[in-house]
Amino acid sequence: MSKKNLLSNIKDSNPKDGVGIKKVPFSTVSAPVIAEIGLAMLEGSRKYRRHNYRAIGVRASVYYDACLRHIMDWWEGADIDPDSGLSHITKALACLVVLRDAMLLDKWVDDRPPKVKQGWVQELNQKAKEIIERYPEELEPYTEIGQKNNGQTKSTKNS
Repeated sequence: MSKKNLLSNIKDSNPKDGVGIKKVPFSTVSAPVIAEIGLAMLEGSRKYRRHNYRAIGVRASVYYDACLRHIMDWWEGADIDPDSGLSHITKALACLVVLRDAMLLDKWVDDRPPKVKQGWVQELNQKAKEIIERYPEELEPYTEIGQKNNGQTKSTKNS
């Protein structure tokens, strides 16, 4: 919905609408996801003490590594973290919450490697575009969707 549409929905009877819509919109964030992050943060508080990252600080590499381990586990088919019983995605989000909170409070150690040349992702995106243009017909990938169809991919099933 555009800003114009939001402004046109302001009630004449409630002057707070005009002020309220210009503030941080917490209503745009999923409550179930926030609750799951809360569970992951509860686990961390029981293991390491609540708000330890604010009191002691964190190293960026530790949370970068943990986040990527959870993302990689999820990508490779493990939905649930065996230690916590929570989604690997939730655990990755919790890692990012801790890191970002520490960054906002200047309680982090920036131990990232020296910076690379700016624009490297855009250069690689251009190379990807060139490959796609060179091979315009996308072949159907082997995915979990195909595995769930009795080991047949969509294209094999239709033949």
